[in-house]
Amino acid sequence: MDLSSGLRLDIEDEPIEKDVEVLPNGLEDFNESCWPGHQKWRTLAVFARERESVVAGLAGETYAGWLFIRYLWVGDALRGKGIGRELMAAAEARAVERGCWGAWVDTYSFQAPGFYRKLGYEPFGELDWSPDRKRIFLQKRLVPRAAAPSQP
Repeated sequence: MDLSSGLRLDIEDEPIEKDVEVLPNGLEDFNESCWPGHQKWRTLAVFARERESVVAGLAGETYAGWLFIRYLWVGDALRGKGIGRELMAAAEARAVERGCWGAWVDTYSFQAPGFYRKLGYEPFGELDWSPDRKRIFLQKRLVPRAAAPSQP
């Protein structure tokens, strides 16, 4: 590849955070120039703790009207007890407070696509990962609590 004079490509498996932060900051500056006043990136996490230990949690971010769920994990002893559903509900409620109207997540076919579907998430894309596994992308329209239909 012929780069401009003085440029080089450095491929780094363990880049320093300061260098990585240049990328979202530059992208955000560009986005603001094209879309003034848009909702900024904000991290979001919900944890279930036993004493001081995290035993389940969700981490992601909100940006431009969307909640992105990066990680959702529930420890083995707590699975099937509704903790995941509670984490999701809390994150979605906070996202609505932040002005979000949608949420999205990606999961593998061996992880939890059925769990997300039960919560109202619908697939919008898939990537083949191996002959028998897929990476599935799901989304959900978020509704403010006051506008949500009443539960029986």
